[in-house]
Amino acid sequence: MNRRKFLGKLVGLFKGLILLRFLPLVFITKPAEASKENMKHFKPLNGVSLREIALKKEHHGDGIYLNPLGMPHQRGFSRLLRWKWFSKNHFKKYYSDEPVNPITIDWKPVRKHHGVSVTYIRHASIMVKDSDQYLIIDPVLFDLFWFIDDYSPISFDLKEMPHPDHVLVTHGHYDHLDTKSLALFGQETHMITPLGYHKVFKELGNKNRTQLDWYDTYRAGKIEITLLPCNHWTMRNPVTGPNRSLWGSYMIKTSDGRHIYVSGDTAYFDGFQDIGKEYDIDLAIFNLGAYEPRWFMAQSHINPAETVKALKELNAKKLMIVHWGTFRLGDEPVHFPPMEINRELKKEGLLDRLVDIKHGETYYL
Repeated sequence: MNRRKFLGKLVGLFKGLILLRFLPLVFITKPAEASKENMKHFKPLNGVSLREIALKKEHHGDGIYLNPLGMPHQRGFSRLLRWKWFSKNHFKKYYSDEPVNPITIDWKPVRKHHGVSVTYIRHASIMVKDSDQYLIIDPVLFDLFWFIDDYSPISFDLKEMPHPDHVLVTHGHYDHLDTKSLALFGQETHMITPLGYHKVFKELGNKNRTQLDWYDTYRAGKIEITLLPCNHWTMRNPVTGPNRSLWGSYMIKTSDGRHIYVSGDTAYFDGFQDIGKEYDIDLAIFNLGAYEPRWFMAQSHINPAETVKALKELNAKKLMIVHWGTFRLGDEPVHFPPMEINRELKKEGLLDRLVDIKHGETYYL
C-alpha cells in the first residue's frame, strides 16, 4: 500500500469512528457510572412549547449549538470501550441472516405520477415528488467507509434518477451529509440545511443554499419546508468538537396541503405531542435504526416502541420507517427494524397505519 492510499484509509477510518459514535463527546464528557445508565434521555418540556424554546434561542450557545431537549450525554471513552469490546452483543447470532439487497428503481411511474409520492431509496435517503418538484432528503448514494458493509448497494444508473430541485439535509453526521453524493447534483442545485455547515458547502462550491433555524420556513411555490427541533446532535470533526452546526427534523407541506413529517435522527422526547397539535400530519417518516444497545444509543436514536409512542403523540395518519437495511451502525441486524415495528404496532392495534415499504419502492399519497 503506498503512502497516499494509507493516508486515505486512515482518514476514512477516522471519519468512520465519528459515524459509529466511537469518538463523540469523548473530549468533553466523563465516563458514566453504571447506576446512571437508565436515566431519562430527554429533558421534559414541563408545559413549555417547542416554539417557545426556539423563540428564546435556547439551542444557541457561544459558538456552539445546544440540545435543550436532551439530557447531558453520558458517553465517555470508557462507555465506548464497554460497548464495542466488553459488553455482550445479543444480536450477533442473527448477523448471518442479514440480506444484501441491491437497489433498483424504475423512475418512470414516479415521473408520470402527478400528485405526491415518496420513494425510499436506501438508508435515510428518500425522494419526495410533489407535482413537478423533487426533493431529496439526506442523500447517501455510495459506500460510507471500507470497513462498513453496504447491504443495499445501488444497482441502477444514478443518471436515471430525477434531478432534485431541492436537497434537504437534516444534520452533519457522515451517514446523512455525504459530500460525494451532494456533488452529484452540481453547484447550482438548491440545498436546504440547518444553520452552519459553511465549510462543507464551500468545499463543494455550492452557494445556492438556504439555512434554516428551528421553525424557519422555506417556500417554493405552494410547498413549505419547515425545520423543526429534535433530540439529537451532530459532529464532523472531533478536533473542533460537536454541535458546531445545527440539526433538526422537517415538516413538508405539499402543494395540496398535506403534511409529511421527516424525523431525521432523533432520540425520543416529549415534544411530539406539541408538533402533532400544530400540524395535521398525513405521513410521519421516522429514522429507525442504530438503536441498540439502549444504554448507549437511547440518547441519540429512537427505538421501535418509542417510535409507536411518538406516532400516537403526533397523531399521524401513516408511518414509514427509514434508516435501516443499509449500514449496521448499532448492534441490531439491518433487517430487524421492520420486523420490530410491525410487532410494536400490532401490540397497539395500529398496524393499519404502517406504510410497509422497502428500499427502491414508492408510496403514492
